[in-house]
Amino acid sequence: MDRMGPLDAAFLQIEDEQPGTSLAISSIAVFEGPVPSAGEFETALAGRLALIPRYRQEVRQVPFDLGPPVWVDAPDFDLAYHLRRTALPAPGGDRELAALMGRVMSQRLDRNRPLWEYWLVEGLAEDRWALISKVHHCMADGVSGTDLYRVVLDPGPEPGPAVPDDWHPRPEPSTAELTALAARDLATLPWRTTRALAGTARSPRALGRLLLTTARGTAALATALLPTRASSLTGPLSAQRRYAFARGRVEDVSAIRDTFGGTFNDVVMTAVTAGFRQLLISRGERPAPHVIRSLVPVSVRAPGEESIRDNRVSSMLADLPVDVADPLERLAAVRELFGRLKAEHEAEAGAVLVRLAGAEPFAPVASGMRLTWRLPQRSITTVTTNVPGPRAPLYALGRRCVEIVPYVPIASRLRVGVSMFTYAGRLTFGITGDYDTAADVWTLARGIEDSLDELAAAADLAADAAPEPGTAARLAPGADRRSSDASPAAQGASPPVSAQTRPSSPTRARS
Repeated sequence: MDRMGPLDAAFLQIEDEQPGTSLAISSIAVFEGPVPSAGEFETALAGRLALIPRYRQEVRQVPFDLGPPVWVDAPDFDLAYHLRRTALPAPGGDRELAALMGRVMSQRLDRNRPLWEYWLVEGLAEDRWALISKVHHCMADGVSGTDLYRVVLDPGPEPGPAVPDDWHPRPEPSTAELTALAARDLATLPWRTTRALAGTARSPRALGRLLLTTARGTAALATALLPTRASSLTGPLSAQRRYAFARGRVEDVSAIRDTFGGTFNDVVMTAVTAGFRQLLISRGERPAPHVIRSLVPVSVRAPGEESIRDNRVSSMLADLPVDVADPLERLAAVRELFGRLKAEHEAEAGAVLVRLAGAEPFAPVASGMRLTWRLPQRSITTVTTNVPGPRAPLYALGRRCVEIVPYVPIASRLRVGVSMFTYAGRLTFGITGDYDTAADVWTLARGIEDSLDELAAAADLAADAAPEPGTAARLAPGADRRSSDASPAAQGASPPVSAQTRPSSPTRARS
């Protein structure tokens, strides 16, 4: 029996407080080759279950919130129940796959069973098939969810051997036993908290830095919690979801980063910002400052913790500069924004607050979370996640996985969310939208792709205009060739770059 952390438990409580909302995370893995039979896939997955204990565990609530929910072995685990099979209607393209994803992710997982499903999808164009992996957010975050692919799939075309498995469900605890164990933990909580604080205090300098960082980050988070400007992107949600996705290339993003400076995340967040700008304009709304404030999850996992099935994330709140029209100025604004957020230590402060919640009695923490979700939320417009995936191709029963497309759930009043994922040189963006109020999610997807094409074309022009090594034309002392100021496009030496000046990426969405 394992206890949930406060962040894991929060995702269950969000569902409880918002009827119809599903807090499952997901992704679509697309494969080449013939679709495996139901028996083949079930046998292959059964050979890996010993490596994923959570797949055979259920959630039990502790009475009176004396402790967080716990994971217990499912007494009647049935693997076949969790494996679904379906097919796309012709022509089996992106739109049909996205529509299926929206329907699958609109349905809540059954709380009386282990909280996951796999959907085997046949009928994709180009003789391909897909696997939709659906896992409740209380079980995994983006990083640990991605690690599940490394467990379920193979690193090469040759299928790996089954893992020895002698699993038998441990006896399920009774309600009285859960209550007694929670009461015991509650009684020992002050001692455990004091011991943890004593360990921290052994290094006064480290403790001082932690307190200063936490105070600065908390102040920054508090400032960002001011209400955003009103827009059609926030408001009540229905229970159903729409879905769309966009594509790019890792090499293009790397070239943009190397030419104009910043990080990989700066470039993809610039593309997302441009997509939201285009979405607002298409709706007849002005892309003003402080309209799009995004919750940006940040992984706080230590190296080697990727396989631990829980949530280890903090977050930053970023006001995306949708008011900036010029693509290179927008990239510079995003780069400055995230540089400032990192300097303010918002993510570190959030991580400390989550750890503190884990050292408090669960009942007041749970009550506080419920109250938070019952209040109208007006300080966040969207959520944007960026998760790095495997760099080398993966295989299922000898079939190569050609791309993985992510899905992020939305809740509260957030009508649109964006997730980003890199896999084997490919970059994908998954866009989740409320069914009733975000019928134009493909507009956001096209805006993201147009922005990447625009920035890549600007990087190509800058590379063509760069002086040859050894010539008299050199950068000024102290200048950085990667900075946007060194770009002819940024200086106005060339006309504005449009998406049409550069060939579309070969990985662009087919519709």
